[in-house]
Amino acid sequence: MKGAASALLLFLPSIACAGESTGHEFSFMASFFQMIAALAIVIGLILVTWHFSGKLLKGLPGGHHLASKHIRLVETRYFGPKKALLLVEVGGEYLLLSSSDNRLSLIKCIDMLEEIEIIEEKQEQGGFAAILARLRQTA
Repeated sequence: MKGAASALLLFLPSIACAGESTGHEFSFMASFFQMIAALAIVIGLILVTWHFSGKLLKGLPGGHHLASKHIRLVETRYFGPKKALLLVEVGGEYLLLSSSDNRLSLIKCIDMLEEIEIIEEKQEQGGFAAILARLRQTA
């Protein structure tokens, strides 16, 4: 915002000079500075609108901060074009939901996160060479 205001103040004299010329002469620099000043004004207005709309929308009932206060999507696993498993935290409880074409159904209510057995996949070091060595050992 400060940059846009300082750019406007910097280019304001050139805009005034461009407006004072009464002849048929064309000044490329004056037109260029006028274009840059107009661009700075438009970008400044966009940034100001974005800033205040973000603050305004957070205070509304459907705003971002209210939705993230009690409901959190922990994980999503897709199995097909319109089929997925969702792990959702609602008020401290974890719900496993199934999502299909136009249906959302509860599979299981999980009381604590410790009940979920997390299996960590090993990250293979070396990429293709490690896979090739493992295949040679099994063959």
